Amino acid sequence: MEELVGRWWHEALEKLIAPPPTAATVRLADMRATIGLMFRAAGGAGTVRLAPASLQRTADASHWLHRLAGAGGRAALPACDTDVLALPDSLSVFDDRALNHDLYLWLALLGAHWSPHPDWVLGNVLSTKSALFAFPGFVERYEKLKSAHLLQREGSATPGRASVQAERNVRVALAGQWPSDTPGGCLPADVAPVWLWVCGPTVQPKVGSASASPPRQTENARKPSVTDAQRRRAHTTTHEVDRAPMVLPFRAEALMSWSEMVRVNRSTDDEDDGNAQAAANDMDALSIAPDGQTLASRVKFDLDLPSSSADDLPLGEGQLFPEWDFKRGLLRPGHARVQATQARVGASFQPSPALRTIARQMRRRMEVMRHTPRWQRGQENGEDIDIDAWISLQADSLGADHRGSDTPAVYARRVATHRSLATWLLADLSQSTDAHANDYMRVIDVIRDAVYVFGEALHAVGDPFAVWGFSSVRRHNVRLQKIKGMDDRWDAAARDRVGAIKPGFYTRMGAAIRHATHHLQHCPQSCRLLLLLTDGKPNDLDEYEGRYGLEDTRHAILEAREAGVTPFCVTIDPDGHDYLPMLFGAQGYVLVHRPQDLARRLTQAWTQLARNGGRGR
Repeated sequence: MEELVGRWWHEALEKLIAPPPTAATVRLADMRATIGLMFRAAGGAGTVRLAPASLQRTADASHWLHRLAGAGGRAALPACDTDVLALPDSLSVFDDRALNHDLYLWLALLGAHWSPHPDWVLGNVLSTKSALFAFPGFVERYEKLKSAHLLQREGSATPGRASVQAERNVRVALAGQWPSDTPGGCLPADVAPVWLWVCGPTVQPKVGSASASPPRQTENARKPSVTDAQRRRAHTTTHEVDRAPMVLPFRAEALMSWSEMVRVNRSTDDEDDGNAQAAANDMDALSIAPDGQTLASRVKFDLDLPSSSADDLPLGEGQLFPEWDFKRGLLRPGHARVQATQARVGASFQPSPALRTIARQMRRRMEVMRHTPRWQRGQENGEDIDIDAWISLQADSLGADHRGSDTPAVYARRVATHRSLATWLLADLSQSTDAHANDYMRVIDVIRDAVYVFGEALHAVGDPFAVWGFSSVRRHNVRLQKIKGMDDRWDAAARDRVGAIKPGFYTRMGAAIRHATHHLQHCPQSCRLLLLLTDGKPNDLDEYEGRYGLEDTRHAILEAREAGVTPFCVTIDPDGHDYLPMLFGAQGYVLVHRPQDLARRLTQAWTQLARNGGRGR
């Protein structure tokens, strides 16, 4: 009963303190595309993602109902980190919607020029000068924002000498000067929010932390059921007492003041009570303390390599490829070793009748591409008008020195030409493909069906193609499984190798892409296409995780483009939009929402690329 009454009381207070929606409110969800464009155009790093900002304590005056509900003096303040630009979920700072809109743009511009500095005031002053110097056209809008914000700050300082001094320093800095006495670190609690600034990194590691080991994960560790993209403030800490927690003595006067962390390892079989996210929202900062135990022993047991008698057949001695280290900004020569293998084929592959039907349909559609005439544009005569060439001719005719032609090249005609295209398909065979894609199929089954349909379709076209799978166990064992070579035939043996593919280990994409690029460079075809079929981000057991893996994959893709290879990605990862534009570009990938459609979409993507001469959509 007490819990029920408490929940009613909390819901009633939430409704009372909730700010009424106004016409001036601008939401982050409606500004994501504009903010992203502004941030990238201003020179922001491609690896930085946009996330909702977390609540932080401020000295902003609040109503007594806010203090009663425990929500007083907290605001979602903008912050900029090495990999995240955190902005408020909505902005209603000003009564003018246009000013709130410009404030989002200014924060994106400031984040692109943000330079980390231990003094947050000085860092924002320097970053503001840099942003306005690079984009002088935004100066007028910034002055309007600054004038409106300074008007709001009149009387915002709370009583006390320290807060008055801090507020004075902020106003001096907003005027473009450097105050002599500035508060260091992040935003102090006795200063009202400065909406024209970012408060610096939201994650502040504790200097001199005794532990550098990763946090322990139990044997029954699983993916958390609660996911939240909100950026939260955190700091690392250590638990000095390495012993089992004891029962606290009952002291009623100390219960409300007890704040020491007690390490209690709860069983992972406990059901989630649904309050974890609410508790995190109520905290100013999360304390993260590793307990000294690692996952190495379980990983070695689970991912132990098979014996030589049961492993795939090695092809050659292997090959060394470089790897991009984004921290040092250089290529590590010979850092990753790629070993080509071929699966040991057991029983022959027997596709289902439904899969045979799909393959037959796609094969018939592709057979018409053998001798299909292609459009040649920019011709002096033809059966249709080339609109692009005509527009270019009209634009050139506006020039003073334009010389007309009796036979302008503004026509298009269909000509039977020979297509010169080589395709290399890389299929992700990592451990994550062992998960279920839907109620009746695993991801590896979906990939197997897609590879089979793709091989049948391209065999009907007659263009040369190769099919390889890849996985990895650290940098010295990047395993590429040969299904069909560029010079091999698509026959029963190749189909049996398709049926023999199985989940492997991890996903070191950069080395696999460099291996494919190395072989495509020697193909005589004028157009060379590299298709990547995957279900997730690049990762591995060592440092090849997070930004390191993304940066190396991105660098490998740039190397492929410089070598004349066109990379294109087909993925079933629902979070692919978060990182694939940074790797392949906005038009360099396709996201398949339904896994059962992967076979058709993969073949359709190749058809579109072949018609465009290897260019994206």
